[in-house]
Amino acid sequence: MTLQIKHTGEKPEGVRNLFLVNDTNVLKDFGFNNEALAFVKEKAEADEKLITITTYHITYHVLIIENELLSDNVIEKIRKNGHTITSGMRKDKKEAICLYDSTGNKAAVLALAEGLALSSYQFDKYQTKKDKSFDDFTIWVASAAVNQIELNELQLLCESVFLTRNLVNEPVSTLDVAALSETIEQLGKKYGFSVEIFNKAKLESLKFGGLLGVNKGSIDPPAFHILEWKPENAKNTKPVVLVGKGVVFDTGGINLKTPPGSLDDMKSDMGGAASVTGTLMAVAANKLPVHVIGLIPATDNRPGGNAIVPGDVLAMHNGKTVEVLNTDAEGRLILADALSYSKKYDPELVIDLATLTGSAVMAIGQYATVGMGTADDKIFESITQAGFSVNERIVRFPFWEDYDDLIKSEVADIKNIGGREGGAITAGKFLSHFVDAPWIHLDIAGPAFVKSADSYRGYGASGVGVRLLYEFLKNRSE
Repeated sequence: MTLQIKHTGEKPEGVRNLFLVNDTNVLKDFGFNNEALAFVKEKAEADEKLITITTYHITYHVLIIENELLSDNVIEKIRKNGHTITSGMRKDKKEAICLYDSTGNKAAVLALAEGLALSSYQFDKYQTKKDKSFDDFTIWVASAAVNQIELNELQLLCESVFLTRNLVNEPVSTLDVAALSETIEQLGKKYGFSVEIFNKAKLESLKFGGLLGVNKGSIDPPAFHILEWKPENAKNTKPVVLVGKGVVFDTGGINLKTPPGSLDDMKSDMGGAASVTGTLMAVAANKLPVHVIGLIPATDNRPGGNAIVPGDVLAMHNGKTVEVLNTDAEGRLILADALSYSKKYDPELVIDLATLTGSAVMAIGQYATVGMGTADDKIFESITQAGFSVNERIVRFPFWEDYDDLIKSEVADIKNIGGREGGAITAGKFLSHFVDAPWIHLDIAGPAFVKSADSYRGYGASGVGVRLLYEFLKNRSE
């Protein structure tokens, strides 16, 4: 599908109209007659914020906001109002809307446009009977509060989220490691970030024991991707390194996933890799003045060939040894090599994203990302604020030394899994053995792939992480 967000000073023809107001009296200026104005005021007095009016075949919407600084919570409600409107347009087979703003509230205008835009996503590639009526979606914005440059930025960000969703929604039969590598290379050429890919022989020379170990059960070779955006005007002297888990399908390996339904959405186990790819796309497309490197280890995890088994010991890239006690705790093994490789770049900050643990899902569900790590409180506060501003919230878990004992091994330096208690934290503790720079671990297992429609995030892949990291990096670059 094609998304366009365009600024306009004229009234476009044949589109649905949406009025953003904080005073219903201004609707007179838009041609509302007394009857329509009375209807809107009646709904407003009943504390309805989004009001829809349908007369014969014409539908238009009024969204009322307060004339004050809006909280993150209110901004999120505005995005969801955008979803409600787009959903109705999809049902009515309407592909264009004009947002008329009389508030002058830039944050509200952009949030409403964002909710409209993100809700237009659809993954219908494999449907033989496609509804072609919603292939192109255009949002016209008539507002003095925003300009076309800001709308272009929003459009490119939404397109980066769509790319991330596509990668996660794509089945492993068509998005194996080789296809992921090809996609990343194409994106680099299109948006201007560099891409280098290490093959299996290179990984063996670098002693990527974790990535190679997980790959032993597969007939497809692994790959390690290095994505870099380094503009001449970068504000940071040391790069921010993003690391994304790229398990294109996770069977659990020899510790095969057996609970009913547990394999159904394992194509999404490369959600971290997709988010890092989407973030590099957004940063490069919008030419943020920040030096960013993305590291993506990729493989599938299968129980074939010479697959690793419980009791095996792997020698990792940084020389540490790991006793494998559960082959379904594979994501941390491939992330470990990538994290230790990040030392090469002397980064100011490392952030990894991974659909890592069921414990994170059990703790907070799909409503937020679990975060932890060694970065200082100021950095955590900054990324947490970024998360709340785009409603990709982070819940910081404790990272006390007490948890270190849970991954001690009797036969190696550490083991790859602790007990049932604190599983998300012990996974983070495992990763901490492989990174030296200030570091944040984001476990996106809950929000990365949702099994029921969730407003503008839709069904399936949500694209979580892209908007969060873009906001965080943009704030740092300013």
